[in-house]
Amino acid sequence: MEAHALPAEEKTLLTHKLLNQSYKWLTLDSRRTPMHELISTMLSHRTNHADEVKAYNTMLERFVDWEGVIQADEAELADAIQTTRYPGQKAPQIQQTLRRIKEEQGQVSIDFLKDMPVEEAMHWLTSLPGVGLKTATLLLLFNFKKPVLPVDTHVFRVSQRVGLIGAKVTANKAHAILLGMLPKDAVELFNFHKHLFWHGQRICTFYSPKCQDCVLSGICNYFKDVREKGIDKAA
Repeated sequence: MEAHALPAEEKTLLTHKLLNQSYKWLTLDSRRTPMHELISTMLSHRTNHADEVKAYNTMLERFVDWEGVIQADEAELADAIQTTRYPGQKAPQIQQTLRRIKEEQGQVSIDFLKDMPVEEAMHWLTSLPGVGLKTATLLLLFNFKKPVLPVDTHVFRVSQRVGLIGAKVTANKAHAILLGMLPKDAVELFNFHKHLFWHGQRICTFYSPKCQDCVLSGICNYFKDVREKGIDKAA
């Protein structure tokens, strides 16, 4: 059997192994507090990292704390986060989320998720306004070391091109499919996520992927079916 035709699970584990050899192995340490992670990830939708950070910092500089954000005029909050995409949509979602957390917990804190079972935590998070699977999995993995797998644009693109998931699989379905083929260990999943994220940023880019520099080309459907045949417009 040719390497690119390996079963999806075997190819997924091989992808993990090859990228582990190409990128540094990371420890799983929280980069931000849980509330910071939640709100920043909500802000990050369709927004680059620099603009997300600017929006977050401007919001807290202007309104001081979460209570200030809750009480803020919605239009003023939208103005504070205007460096993100869709600030008019994100402002009420952030306020509704903060209000619900405060009402349910008596304070603006989601530390209780640490002791909640994964499925229950996922259900609770995705019931919040503006919180989807990607935001929920990022938070649970990065902050609480839960064995879940975030699938962002880069992870999704690399996974489809290599052939870990089918061409018609949606990003939402990819979370469960990829997770089902990987070790249920938070550190392993964190490294799989970060390594595919980096690979998508640096090598397997949306336009003109650098297949000649890719350690996955030997098992990659895209390389075998498109690049080698010279039918890729970006080639």
